[in-house]
Amino acid sequence: MSDRVEVLKTYKTYIGGNFPRTESGRHYEVYDGDGEILANACQCSRKDVRDAVVEARNAFEDWNGRSAYNRGQILYRIAEMLEMRKAQFVDELETVGYKTKKAEAEVNASIDRLIYYAGWSDKYQQVFGSINPVASNHFNFSMPEPMGVVNIWAPEERPLLGLISVMAPVIVGGNTCVILASEKYPLSAVSFAEVLHSSDVPGGVVNILTGYRDELLEHMTTHMDVNAFFYTDEIEQEKRKQIDEHGTLNLKRIRYTPITDWQSEEAESPYFITDFQETKTTWHPVGL
Repeated sequence: MSDRVEVLKTYKTYIGGNFPRTESGRHYEVYDGDGEILANACQCSRKDVRDAVVEARNAFEDWNGRSAYNRGQILYRIAEMLEMRKAQFVDELETVGYKTKKAEAEVNASIDRLIYYAGWSDKYQQVFGSINPVASNHFNFSMPEPMGVVNIWAPEERPLLGLISVMAPVIVGGNTCVILASEKYPLSAVSFAEVLHSSDVPGGVVNILTGYRDELLEHMTTHMDVNAFFYTDEIEQEKRKQIDEHGTLNLKRIRYTPITDWQSEEAESPYFITDFQETKTTWHPVGL
């Protein structure tokens, strides 16, 4: 009797609160820590990026219109759901080569990071907003407001903690996002999409794609309905120049924030929230 041939799972994308396969019909192989084929991941295309941006834009008005307190509650709910599935994520990280203690520390730090930004949700506007002195009978207020849709490259070597660390400050400030998961380790990102789906995050607020970065770089940075692009990994100078040039097409805000230790204090800061905020000023007459 011949040995059984294992059926590999093809992980899907997460767009608009659903789990479609890539429009291109392509996939690529993902390997475990021993170099064995672990699963198939969708090799997304330009059409997938466009579909994800449409969903993110459609979700923006509702998400931005929610109270800061409600957004904080939702991030806390994501942390709760991730806590419930902690063993699953530890096992997935071990499969791709993490030692048990490192995997547990990665998942615990991911949960804590969600709690950290949930706590900032109804405070950052007070900290970074201001009442401005003016030479007239007016009140003048400056407040941070979300930019809109942010495209993100998740860190390549930290498939869970890195992804959560770049996602949380973007959405807690009222933005929506399209995330390209780690090319080498995409499975934690897609599993995290299942956590998002079972929490209270509205569809379209977070969209997660998988695929090759070289192929999707131009599509993610030239899209004219995207307001910002965020990445943290060191890349070739030529690609950095390309990203900056593409950002000028519609004045995208480009944020490159290199992080050396994702479990340190440098990886969490309220300034990551304000990186994707615009300062809006309002005048109001005194006495009316």
